Amino acid sequence: MTPREYQRPDFEGHPLQRVEYITAMAHLYRGELQRSLSWRLRLDTTTNWAIFTTAGILTFAFNNPEYAGQTLLAGMYANLLFLILEAQRFRFFDVFHSRLRMIEENFYGPLLRRDLASPIENWGSCVADDLSRPHYHISMRQAIRARLGRVYAPLFLAQILGWLLVVVLQRREPAAHWFDILTIGRVPGWVPAMLVLGLFVFLLVCVFAAPPLPRLADAYRSEKKPGPRREVPELDA
Repeated sequence: MTPREYQRPDFEGHPLQRVEYITAMAHLYRGELQRSLSWRLRLDTTTNWAIFTTAGILTFAFNNPEYAGQTLLAGMYANLLFLILEAQRFRFFDVFHSRLRMIEENFYGPLLRRDLASPIENWGSCVADDLSRPHYHISMRQAIRARLGRVYAPLFLAQILGWLLVVVLQRREPAAHWFDILTIGRVPGWVPAMLVLGLFVFLLVCVFAAPPLPRLADAYRSEKKPGPRREVPELDA
């Protein structure tokens, strides 16, 4: 066979058949579903760490009141680290979950209704652009607000109530100043008080200053992406 007779198949030049399109979408959906589930499991892992840590610290603090102040304070900031880590994981999860929901609402939904008119007209182009250059759809503050409302608010509330309760219960003698009952060793009482106050001020700011989570269509249509690190790192895309 001469080079003139041999022609390489031009797959891009042929129109996409309906069966090929549905098959490709099914495989894409399965892949995005697997990635979404993987990040969901990572979220559950961080949540379990926070719950077990809170339960263990509260148990230790009530059994050892003399060490309760520093133990509960360390537990609050451990949960803060878990919250920040989980918020970042939630941003990754949202990237793949939003893409998954876009396919479900605009491809499988019309297919099941036997009405092929998709709710979002250019949804295919939106998903294609997101596959080429994946972007976060929510900011870090929005992610912290979401995970705080879903999981971490009861954990922080239990810790602060335990901290106040144990501090009051272990007070044996009248203190010259209110901060004296919060003293931890040689650390003056105002230091743990400021640490606890600063932590909860930060959490309140995240709750009330962060905008609500965007709707799916708005997340894809909005040209203003969260920054400053707007694009998803290549290793996680």
